[in-house]
Formats: sequence, C-alpha cells, structure tokens
Amino acid sequence: MPLPLSVLDLIPVGAGTTASEALHHTFQLARVADALGFSRYWLAEHHNTSGLASSSPEIVIALVARETKRIRVGSGGIMLPNHSPLRVAENFRTLEALYPGRIDLGLGRAPGTDQLTALALRRSVERLRADDFPAEIQELQAYAKEAPFPGDAAFESIIATPEGVPLPPLWLLSSSGFGARLAAKLGRGFAFAHHFSPEAAVPSMLGYRQEFQPSRFLEKPHAILTVAAICAETEERAEALARCVDLMWIRFRRNERGPLPTVEEARDYPYTYAEREQALASRGMLTWGTPPVVRQKLEALATQMQADELMISSHIGVASERRRSYELLAEAFQLPRTN
Repeated sequence: MPLPLSVLDLIPVGAGTTASEALHHTFQLARVADALGFSRYWLAEHHNTSGLASSSPEIVIALVARETKRIRVGSGGIMLPNHSPLRVAENFRTLEALYPGRIDLGLGRAPGTDQLTALALRRSVERLRADDFPAEIQELQAYAKEAPFPGDAAFESIIATPEGVPLPPLWLLSSSGFGARLAAKLGRGFAFAHHFSPEAAVPSMLGYRQEFQPSRFLEKPHAILTVAAICAETEERAEALARCVDLMWIRFRRNERGPLPTVEEARDYPYTYAEREQALASRGMLTWGTPPVVRQKLEALATQMQADELMISSHIGVASERRRSYELLAEAFQLPRTN
C-alpha cells in the first residue's frame, strides 16, 4: 500500500494574484487532490500576512468540504490560544454535522503571526505564552462532554451546539517536543512541522511514538510529517521554483510579507553573501526535484521519522504549477485515484 499523502494549504497569494483568486485556486486544488487520492486537505491559520489568505480556516474548510467528495478536510491548524475553546468546539461540531466523518480538528499553540498581531488576537500579554494550552484542549473537549472541565466547573452546564454531534478527531500540531509529548499523553494523532522546524523533527516524531498512551480516541500512534516539497517535470524548473522559496524566506526574515516571488524576481534578485547563506540554510526545509527524486527523498524522510503519513506544503505562486506539483507527486507515489 502506498505511503499516504495529504495536503497542507496556506492559500498562497502569488504576485499579480488577488486574495479572492487565491481562495478559488484552493477550491480547484482541493478537487484535484480529492480525485488524485490524497488522504487529507488541511487549511492553516495565519494572520497579518498579505502573501497568505489563510486567516479563517473554519470558513474555508466548510467550502472545501462542499467542493469535494471523499477527502478528509481539516485545520492545520486552529491556533487554540487565539480563540475561545467554546467557539472552536461549536465551529467544528457544526462542520462535523455538515460533513460527518470527513472533518479533522488540528490544534496548535503558536499564534500563526507576529507578536503584535498575536496580542491583538489574544488581548493580553499573559496569554501570549500559551501556558494553559493543555487546559484549553481539555476545556474544548469538555464542552462536547468528552472530558471533565479543568479546574473549577463554572462552565460545566454549557454544551457546545449543535448537540449530539461528536467533535472531529483531534490532532496536535507542533514544531517542538512539547506538542509531541502532549499528543502522546492524550492518546491523540500528531503532526510535526518539518517544513519550518526540521532540526527538532527526529526527537519529536520518535518521542511521540515511544511515549504514546492508547486512548478511547486512538488505539495506536499516528504521526504525520508535514514537509515542504516542489515537484516539476525537469530539474531546471524545480530549481527555478525552489529559488522562489529561497527569496520568500529572505523576505520573511526581513518582515516583508508580500506575495510569493515570481520565478523572474528570484532569478534576478541581487543576493548579498549573507542572504545566499540564509537561502542555502532554508533549503534544508525543502524537498525539490523531478518526481523520482522527490519520491526517493520523501520516502527516506518518512522512514527516518517513522511517519505514518506525509503532508505536503508547496509554496508555488502560480496556481497551475502548484496543482501540477501535486499531480506529479500523486503519480510518483502511485496514489489510488478516485475517478
């Protein structure tokens, strides 16, 4: 059986593209991923970033689920400290009621943005630390009557509506060992962000599997490794697209949050020596090349990390080329097409 592949979509806004167009490109890609045999389609949460249109994943999840037939659709993730646990429970019970058995609730504790925007979202300096993340998860479950309320029971009479609908499966997202240990302790699925924190991937992925405690929600560990990948017909085109990612990271480190660079911008950009070193370092977070090369590298990563599933994030500004990258990946991994 082929290694399961899934999609993490940050809804990139390419140069010369509007946010509205980027959202509609997401719906197109989701339909393609559904037909190609990808297992999941997760939407990220990011704020105050003009190059990404992924600030409201709950809304987009509902629309992607409506546009698809089979694929599981979920959050990768909801940054729980940004929100009321009750509101998250209500949103995802509603999604589960609309699309039974097809919704995933991935939860993270990072803000998905800069510290000032995080303060605007969380409304207090104390909440920026997200120290009560485990308690917030328990509170979210408690509103669906899947766990006791943490601390005092002041809110125990409150039920997240619609009532009688289970919460979707919970997944804990992390770029560090904290999330791995918590997911293992709670007996939940785990997804690790190799696409921006590769150095912590091995201890987190292996630690989760070693420490996993079976629960009524999950009998054995399930670890997803999220990777950045670009697949193209030729090495030359893959390299050209990878250079766009190089420049994206350079701009990100300068706090420039515009559209994804074009191939021409990346080709002509006058790198300083320091920036070339930064670009070289960022390649450690990216897998790129032709289909056989990408498959070989990703399978090696999955084996090293003992991943049960790979989730692919592709920062490609041109929608047609992004779709083609996923098509080539599906062909390379021989995913079972659904039509």
